[in-house]
Amino acid sequence: MRDSCSKLFFFSSSSSTCCPSHFVALFFVTSLLVVSCRSLLALNFSSSPSRGEPTSSLDTENKSASILHDDDEGEATPSPTAFDSDHHHGPHQEIFNEGDEKLDTKFKHNGYLRDHKYTKLGSIEARLAKARYSIREASKIPNFTPTLQDPDYVPQGSIYRNANAFHRSYLEMEKVFKIFVYEEGEPPLFHNGLSKDIYATEGRFIHEMEKGRYYRTYDPDEAFVYYLPFSVVMLVEYVYDRGSNYNLDPLGLVVKDYIQIIAHKHPFWNRSLGHDHVMLSCHDWGPLVSSYVDHLYNNAIRVLCNANTSEGFKPAKDVSFPEIKLIKGEVKGLGGYPPSQRTILAFFAGHLHGYIRYLLLSTWKNKDQDMQIYEELPEGISYYTKLRSSKFCLCPSGYEVASPRVVEAIFAECVPVLISDSYVPPFSDVLNWNSFSVQVNVKDIPNIKRILMEISEKQYLRMHKRVKQVQRHFVPNEPPKRYDMFHMTVHSIWLRRLNINIQDQ
Repeated sequence: MRDSCSKLFFFSSSSSTCCPSHFVALFFVTSLLVVSCRSLLALNFSSSPSRGEPTSSLDTENKSASILHDDDEGEATPSPTAFDSDHHHGPHQEIFNEGDEKLDTKFKHNGYLRDHKYTKLGSIEARLAKARYSIREASKIPNFTPTLQDPDYVPQGSIYRNANAFHRSYLEMEKVFKIFVYEEGEPPLFHNGLSKDIYATEGRFIHEMEKGRYYRTYDPDEAFVYYLPFSVVMLVEYVYDRGSNYNLDPLGLVVKDYIQIIAHKHPFWNRSLGHDHVMLSCHDWGPLVSSYVDHLYNNAIRVLCNANTSEGFKPAKDVSFPEIKLIKGEVKGLGGYPPSQRTILAFFAGHLHGYIRYLLLSTWKNKDQDMQIYEELPEGISYYTKLRSSKFCLCPSGYEVASPRVVEAIFAECVPVLISDSYVPPFSDVLNWNSFSVQVNVKDIPNIKRILMEISEKQYLRMHKRVKQVQRHFVPNEPPKRYDMFHMTVHSIWLRRLNINIQDQ
């Protein structure tokens, strides 16, 4: 039986006024989620009622509050997961999604964990507290005034919610953040993943953590977070019965058994009830598989491509992960034509894949020369040439909210147009997506041309320039380079850990 939730608050660094929130608001703008340590005699495993065939975000009525909005200058409203710049003053509004569960923070302690093994926990929390203070101080400096030196890159400009806060946070992460990878489990289900095609980002992250070149520690007492190295893609490949009519029980039971093993062998899962544990999945079924373990679904940091707030994704604790289709395991189509040579207003090519694409194709296919919308490209026409020749690239959700077209557009320096009602874009706690993309609600699909035509040439040129600037954060380099997709993903995990205070009482 879970205890009731205590009130959580978040407040601006520029104001002492605070408001209650069902979210644990990340970063320096929040109070901390305090997790008292305890030992569990029996793990609480339960199944979510949402198991089964994955559905489109439109199959469930959308009731989520958007954390982004459009305006003329591309500024975004404060997000509960955001670095807030000096552009956002005054008290925050209460932001929550209907259906979000309150986080259980009244964990009871039975005294079991008082031994010398956990003396390092206090040191970890002290380093986190120091980092929070440093980041809070950096946040007070205007967004366009860089204060830190960096040999590789100095974040600045309107693509960031607060460039100085992000830069300081990133440097603090590089100094202290450590991730422990559980060694239990055998390939191909664990410690392994596909590095090509649609799920390449999942496999690449798993392989990079296995190589241990960045952030990994082999001493679990030094770790800030604990990584659960299972691959949902590989579970689908080797465990799922394709004739079972979408029965995901075998996949969920593998994950459930795995957490049972690591919880009995190591004290860390029970210590925090999973709050400092991380899973990562780019498969559509990642959220459903996580629902087989209550604390994995509700407490753990879930890094998901399928970042759908109408299906249980909680931006305060979960991480939106970029979906990138790497056909041969390499980035294709990086760069594009200058704005003067982009003669196509908007472009999309893709088969029917969910209700949103059906609406897009039925509304615009073969209807307008400015809106080049294809279900299938004519023979001899290059998809990547079309991307490079277009001002705006349409990125509608399919059966699930994530689409590789978002990153494809960024790689081609084409302004992405996100068409979804419930999608949280990657790194949106750091990046101001409204400065370099356009967000269109599904109900506004008939108005897309008007929306795009109302963007002035001057504003479009600014957005195009920002797309080129933000590109570095989405490139899956091998080996990884600072500020690229791998490091930005780890930084998103770091942000969530910053907002948790685990006490060894």
